[in-house]
Amino acid sequence: MRRSANNPRFCPQWLQLRERADDAARAPELLRPLRDHLAAAPAPERFGGTDGLVIRDLGCGTAAMGRWLAVRLPGPQHWVLQDHDPVLLAHAALRMPSTAADGRPVTAVTAYGDIAGLTAATLADTSLVTASALLDLLTRDELEAVAAACTGAGCPALLVLSVNGRVELAPPDPLDAAVCAAFNAHQRRAAGGGRLLGPDAVAAAAEAFARRGARVITWPSPWRLGGPESALTERWLRGWVAAAREQRPELAAEADGYLRRRLESCAAGELAVAVHHTDLLALPMRLA
Repeated sequence: MRRSANNPRFCPQWLQLRERADDAARAPELLRPLRDHLAAAPAPERFGGTDGLVIRDLGCGTAAMGRWLAVRLPGPQHWVLQDHDPVLLAHAALRMPSTAADGRPVTAVTAYGDIAGLTAATLADTSLVTASALLDLLTRDELEAVAAACTGAGCPALLVLSVNGRVELAPPDPLDAAVCAAFNAHQRRAAGGGRLLGPDAVAAAAEAFARRGARVITWPSPWRLGGPESALTERWLRGWVAAAREQRPELAAEADGYLRRRLESCAAGELAVAVHHTDLLALPMRLA
């Protein structure tokens, strides 16, 4: 969300390419406790003074999270789609669904900005905070600020598709472990005055929310690549290996051959990949 080394820009084409895999990976198991929590909320907390749920989507991109979630929640909804990239916001504004799970209206506005100004006061009229593929791009201080804002406002948070450092490829290759370790180190790199959480983000988020009294539920949400997702698999492979090479330049010679082998296997329809993510739902204590 922030325009810095911590949060690089993502092109709409990449987000569109990954949307089907994202939708298949997100954990619907977290929706029942979320719906129960929202349904039990007193009217002022639940509706934020408006006729319906107010949902703020942090780092919304092209609003893929909104398209997935809005049609799975009942009741009128008003979405605030927040991102630091005006190009992505332009796409997001045009692609939200118009009706919720029960046919009631869904409206949306865009908000240009990052997480730096997120506080409990900002979320005073918010029923739910969402984010997709964001936690692993945050530093610990940024994550603590998000947890403090949500719990301070008594606002639940559904934070999904955070990488957890596990990647499985079949058939195996002798260089799999080295590339994965180098990529994970790249995800934890120093950037923007801090160190990114990368694969440690979900554990850090669970601890940060729980320390502030929230009930935390996590659920696996792996990407399953290969087969019909060959275009996404190829794009992911190239980015995965490039990040590993950037982190460990001494891998360059071996990485070239590794990438060639993996791309050939992908093109032949012989490669299966599981990129493991974790979804997190934090349900803060009710405000008095």
